[in-house]
Amino acid sequence: MDKQNIPQHIAIIMDGNGRWAKRRLLPRAAGHKAGVASLKAVLKACAELGVKYLTVYAFSTENWGRPREEVDFLMNLFAQSIDREIDELVKSGVRLQFLGRIHKFSDQLQTKMREAMEKTKDGERITLNVMVNYGGRAELVDAANDIIINSPHLNVGNITETLISEHLYTKGMPDPDLLIRTANEMRVSNFLLWQIAYAEIYVTETLWPDFRKKELAAAIEGYQKRERRFGKLQ
Repeated sequence: MDKQNIPQHIAIIMDGNGRWAKRRLLPRAAGHKAGVASLKAVLKACAELGVKYLTVYAFSTENWGRPREEVDFLMNLFAQSIDREIDELVKSGVRLQFLGRIHKFSDQLQTKMREAMEKTKDGERITLNVMVNYGGRAELVDAANDIIINSPHLNVGNITETLISEHLYTKGMPDPDLLIRTANEMRVSNFLLWQIAYAEIYVTETLWPDFRKKELAAAIEGYQKRERRFGKLQ
């Protein structure tokens, strides 16, 4: 691995928790729990390598359609993970952000999320963006509405790419250099539709609960072998 060519921003679609559990004759909840361990390992590895932003797809706007039992478990898992990990995140210099339509969650969970973001706001080693109740199309709709609300006198023709970027959930951050998808699925699933316009995409057969530092290194090495042209002849 070229330590001088580490992606500044990595985004991950964490897929395969259910399949991981099914192969082991376990309930889906076991796969989600195992997925938390993978996230901890990958976050640590990213920080050690010098990655500055890690953005993960934790709960989509479409996930509300899953069985109520599974949704409730995920909500409890979010809350428990915050309580269990927050002190270590602060100690490790991690800035934690929950991005998406978090107002749809329970008041108690919203409070936990906001308190966690406040406690870690000074973290400078790495930013962890956890996308919850998130959808790429929903984000663009929210950005458009935010522009209209905050710029009521904006003239036709003054909408620019920069203006839109400044109203996304990820405003102020560089776009992802590398998008990783686990479990061998070949689609982006409504994730960061604006931001991944020029991201390198790496798909692996590894299920998310089995994804660790070794698999992350393989993804980064694959990224480093590519020539990033951004649509230009070079």
